[in-house]
Amino acid sequence: MIIACLDLEGVLVPEIWIAVAEKTGIEDLRLTTRDISDYDKLMKHRISILDKYKIDIKLIQEVINKIEPLQGAVEFVEKLREKFQIIILSDTFYQFGMPLMKKLGNPTLFCHNLVVNETGKIIDYKLRMADQKREAVKRLKELNFNIIASGDSYNDTNMLSVADYGVLFCPPQRVIDEFPQYSVALNHEELFNYFIQAEKEIIKQ
Repeated sequence: MIIACLDLEGVLVPEIWIAVAEKTGIEDLRLTTRDISDYDKLMKHRISILDKYKIDIKLIQEVINKIEPLQGAVEFVEKLREKFQIIILSDTFYQFGMPLMKKLGNPTLFCHNLVVNETGKIIDYKLRMADQKREAVKRLKELNFNIIASGDSYNDTNMLSVADYGVLFCPPQRVIDEFPQYSVALNHEELFNYFIQAEKEIIKQ
């Protein structure tokens, strides 16, 4: 049995924090793991910006409710589900990600949790576990699943490194340059074809 493990933002939906930046006009919120590979440093920066500008979770969730999947993403998930089990491995948070799952046909989501006080202020975050994308793939392989994985950024490369087959989706050029061992898909049709190709290679083994 093969499981497809997919990143969420940048692969299936637009970057949530960039959408918040566009809504609020705060350029510092445009930074993502494409820019800062240290996730803890990135999240502490984001939380400090939210505090500075008095942005609460309600505003962010209002932005998320207006986010639509990337063009072709829903059809891609539907086609992929006919061939594989699907798990979304994301460094987002359940408070952000669950509304988007409905728009993608409710695939399984593994991610993290925000710490929100009674006024709706985001005061901290809790990782489900460190390096959870990589660890999830490792554990699934220990259960004798084969894994085909795809992501778009630095925080996906650890996941790709332990999968049976890894594909980068529309990554920045610097990620392509640093990780030339991975195939690169530039649209969802190409990505689906890489999954089918990988399936054939796995079956041959």
